[in-house]
Amino acid sequence: MPRTNRVKQAIADGRIATGFSLCFPSPHIVEVLGRLDFDFVWLDGEHGPFDLATIEEHCRIAELNGITPIARVPDIQSSTILRYLDRGIQGILGPHIACRADAEQLVRACYFGPLGERSFGGNRGCDYDHELGDKVQWYRETNENTLVGALLEDAGVLDNLDEILSVDGIDYFSVGPNDFAQGLGKPGQGMSPDVQQVIEDVHQRIRAAGQKVGNDVTRRLDVKNSLLAVGSDFLDG
Repeated sequence: MPRTNRVKQAIADGRIATGFSLCFPSPHIVEVLGRLDFDFVWLDGEHGPFDLATIEEHCRIAELNGITPIARVPDIQSSTILRYLDRGIQGILGPHIACRADAEQLVRACYFGPLGERSFGGNRGCDYDHELGDKVQWYRETNENTLVGALLEDAGVLDNLDEILSVDGIDYFSVGPNDFAQGLGKPGQGMSPDVQQVIEDVHQRIRAAGQKVGNDVTRRLDVKNSLLAVGSDFLDG
């Protein structure tokens, strides 16, 4: 039986899932924080120095501590996403979803049929193809426990948002403020009031369409920022 995705369970329960994010490999941090009853660990596979072996190691430790491993992937190619899912990742955040075709590709890569076209392999993401029982049921339950998020980071989103939101199979939508600001011709101004207003308008459109914004679904402790804040306070005496 596939592992329960604690973020999807939180969505079903009507609560916000809590987790922590890592932009660098640190299995020991996953092991330590995993004892605090977080729902998930979020791994930055797009910008962080993770290879597939370390992704698998982090997934294994997360599972041993009862938390769900999710990752932002480098791109939405089926082969890329498959390798993350095959390591044990249960949630995919696809970057630069700028049009309907991007959203459809993300869904196609993340799910087994009939929702998508994910390939089955005898690895840990597929329980090593060992004692799966009814495989039709296993496919269905794996889909039900796969979290899919779309990261909106391009100016074209403003024109294409309605079509993006109409694609079935995406659990939540987030806006990446820095890349989004750059796409709007305002590099380095992701937190400026005017860019933040555009982002809030996008959030309102997402919710009006009956979909979820990332902040409606998860809340994350950024380990990097926490370490820097603690270190700064220590040095300041």
